[in-house]
Amino acid sequence: MTAPRTLLDKLWDAHEIVRREDGASLLWVDRHLVHEGSHHAFAKIAARGLPVAEPDLTIAVVDHYAPTRDRAAIADKQIARMIGTLERNAQDHGLELYGLNDPRQGIVHVVGPEQGLTLPGLLITCGDSHTSTHGAFGALAFGIGATEVAHVLATQTVWQSRPKAMRIVIEGALAPSVTAKDIALNWISRLGADGGHGHAIEYAGATIRALSMESRMTLCNMSIEGGARFGMIAPDETTYAYLKGRPHAPTGAGWQAALADWRTLESDPGATFDAEITIQAETIAPTVTWGISPDQAIPVDAALPDPAGLPPARARHVEAALDYMGLQPGQPISGTPVDQVFIGSCTNARIEDLRAAAAVLKGRKAVVPGLVSPGSMLVRAQAETEGLDRIFTEAGLSWEAAGCSMCVAMNGDHVAAGKRCASTTNRNFKGRQGRGARTHLMSPAMAAAAAITGRITDVRDFDPARAA
Repeated sequence: MTAPRTLLDKLWDAHEIVRREDGASLLWVDRHLVHEGSHHAFAKIAARGLPVAEPDLTIAVVDHYAPTRDRAAIADKQIARMIGTLERNAQDHGLELYGLNDPRQGIVHVVGPEQGLTLPGLLITCGDSHTSTHGAFGALAFGIGATEVAHVLATQTVWQSRPKAMRIVIEGALAPSVTAKDIALNWISRLGADGGHGHAIEYAGATIRALSMESRMTLCNMSIEGGARFGMIAPDETTYAYLKGRPHAPTGAGWQAALADWRTLESDPGATFDAEITIQAETIAPTVTWGISPDQAIPVDAALPDPAGLPPARARHVEAALDYMGLQPGQPISGTPVDQVFIGSCTNARIEDLRAAAAVLKGRKAVVPGLVSPGSMLVRAQAETEGLDRIFTEAGLSWEAAGCSMCVAMNGDHVAAGKRCASTTNRNFKGRQGRGARTHLMSPAMAAAAAITGRITDVRDFDPARAA
């Protein structure tokens, strides 16, 4: 009899080709996602006269630098050149391309799942740290560096060291207005920005099973912000229902065979984890970051930390963050003025996210400017069919095309120095949304509430039942 195995064990063992003496594994890659920032890797294989080893398993997507406005004539010549380079590389190597003018274009971590390219049991790599998003489907998914991207292009394999296994169990029912984004910020604030360091996280428990696929993607997406190598969730009926009928999903007898295989992708009873924590869902409130790291987060009804009384090293860290953010120790985070809002990114720009923001904004006016960038052009089309775009524009927000946009500030969308943004993105590092920008991470509904009030606001204040 074999020892009980974790989901990580099953996925890793299924893809391991060989293991070196130092413990590193050569892994087969089932899906390799590339974007316009991957041009260095293509240049590396071109310099050696190498083709893409498995063009049918390599998918190209324009997202990081994709303009959200004026796509017909890209003003920035460097961005136009990078997008053109990806298009030529895709054509030269016979890759499927979701280009700038493709109606399916979008952020790579949104496009993969909605096209059915992301499937349970696959190993998925991309030159982007938030590749962990795809782990929501029971896939082994992680970001890789430029040299590794070139290695995958040339060999369809990648060298990796197996991480330790961590399980985060969430039990109970989430309160109204509490989302997957709040779950992520909650556990990261508890364990710290390096709380998952060296580990792959499996999310489990009744709360996780009750989440939609969109919410599961948000949670897995944020795993790396807590230091984890990647996150994952065992597939279930919710997963299968999401995937059925997707363009690249199996069909007919192939679908039935896939289901039989996918249903084995769960941690065995009695499997041993290197670390495990349990969180009760009812202890999680709408959460917002106050500092310059995703672990610097508190419930929206809490006060900012006071360095006084903290150990010297931590006190200096808190003081530096408060100073950069222009905040005072001990003051409530709620009521902090914001200059603008951003609703978008691979973390929170799917249709569920847009619906949540629109539900708060409907019939109301924003008092600060804001930009809404859907995760893909298909999400954009669906939102427009549902009339969500009109809710955003009537509220006074800008409704634009799909791309990474203000999350990485590479396409011209950015937050000005000293300005404060209520953002649905994944990182609040210094300069992430623009040099000198001040970012507060929160859920789409929270960002919508901030747009209406012009300050960080508890979205539960807009819940009629709570107000009564």
